[in-house]
Amino acid sequence: MDNTSIQLADSQVSGITSSTDSLRVRFSKAIVIKTMTGSVERTLWWQAGDMVLDEPQIQGELPEGELTCSGGDIDDNIYTYRDMIPLPLESRGAIRCELHWQGDAPPLIVSASAIRLEMEATPKYQRHLRDRA
Repeated sequence: MDNTSIQLADSQVSGITSSTDSLRVRFSKAIVIKTMTGSVERTLWWQAGDMVLDEPQIQGELPEGELTCSGGDIDDNIYTYRDMIPLPLESRGAIRCELHWQGDAPPLIVSASAIRLEMEATPKYQRHLRDRA
């Protein structure tokens, strides 16, 4: 089965915007990992897009400026995605997002009623990821 996901570590965020209806995390360069059926190698790509959280309840302050993610969790009802986000993703229910950043920016901690990824254009291939023997 083919599998595609965003690797949170090293993904770059150009900004986070919030309104009463939604919170938008703008990935200027999301690190995308693809695994294809029958292949032992994975491939590395990058793609721009937004993670949108509906009816956000923000804990603490929003980090500002350009950020590089160091990891985090996406809680989607009974599932927790640690340090990754599956592609595609669109879900409603009990959503929680906690992202951590390189440097000293405060973490982004948000509860929401829904989450979705709005990716743009076509992913750009970077290289094959080979396991070291």
